[in-house]
Amino acid sequence: MTKPPRKPSQPLLGKAEAPIRSRPRRRRDPAQPNLTLDPMPARIDPCLALLKPRPPRGPQWAFEVKWDGYRLAVHIEPSGVRILTRGGHDWTDRFPAIAAEARRLPVATAILDGEAVVFDAHGRSDFGRLQQSLGGRGGKRVSREAVLMAFDLLYFDGRDLTGTELGARRHLLEGLVPAGGEEAIRLSEEIEADGDVLLRIACEHGLEGIIAKDRNSTYRSGRGGEWLKIKCIQSDGFAIVGYEKSTASFGGIGRLLLAARKGNEFVYVGGVGTGFNERSAAELREQMDKLIISKPTVDTGRKRNAVFVRPELVAEIQYGGWTHDAKLRHASYKGLRDAADNPAVYQIE
Repeated sequence: MTKPPRKPSQPLLGKAEAPIRSRPRRRRDPAQPNLTLDPMPARIDPCLALLKPRPPRGPQWAFEVKWDGYRLAVHIEPSGVRILTRGGHDWTDRFPAIAAEARRLPVATAILDGEAVVFDAHGRSDFGRLQQSLGGRGGKRVSREAVLMAFDLLYFDGRDLTGTELGARRHLLEGLVPAGGEEAIRLSEEIEADGDVLLRIACEHGLEGIIAKDRNSTYRSGRGGEWLKIKCIQSDGFAIVGYEKSTASFGGIGRLLLAARKGNEFVYVGGVGTGFNERSAAELREQMDKLIISKPTVDTGRKRNAVFVRPELVAEIQYGGWTHDAKLRHASYKGLRDAADNPAVYQIE
């Protein structure tokens, strides 16, 4: 005969009259009273797209339009909204329409990843127009016409989503920022199409290119290959190392002298003499004349009427390819990248 189980001296969960409470996972931050799970990070370094010549193939790849603007992270917190540039600078006051729209979103806490753009008459993002709206590099103007094209959601109502796959992040983002909106924050929509076909259509419509993203990937800072960019026209950042003077050109600039990086050094990659207007040339000349040096940073060969500057300014240059001696072909100036955007100088392999 089996013995009956021994009667415990007290209930398994403690005293019978005491309320049952689970132990909290971590101490709550009083500055974030609504968050019971993951503290909101002050800043997340962005995931960057790796340049590829052709779109990838496979069902795991999702495609979007490549936007030409400034990368921003919009932090929605109980205390208010913060808009951070790629370099971590607070530009909330520079984008009042985006900040106001972020306050209206139906969410207590969130971090949106996206690109601030200004559209031209044909609905294409125009980097030059965005720069003009902000007053040029180093300008302090407010851009009321800029729109945030949101393409990722990194934090949502107390949950850190960076370890969640892209498909789930996009599902939550589409519930927060619905497609087809005309507000200051709009959804960068996924496009269901073959990558090669989409790239051809994008190029025919004068767009900069497309972005491919691995649906199964988590959000990883840096250029790890989870996101790829395929461009219609090459456009990259190059350091300005000087200019050739001309009395017949805007701002007295005949040609900008440009350099790329090779390892830890700069190498001369040719010049650009088109793409300026009177205003952009005058602003550019003012910036360069503060950086004049007596000797060039790189060997530019023999140049007439050349003025050399410290390589601190990064110009966005559109170009058609490279010559046999590693110089830019059919180059055109698009604008100066702002230091707050943490601009990268093209790296020669």
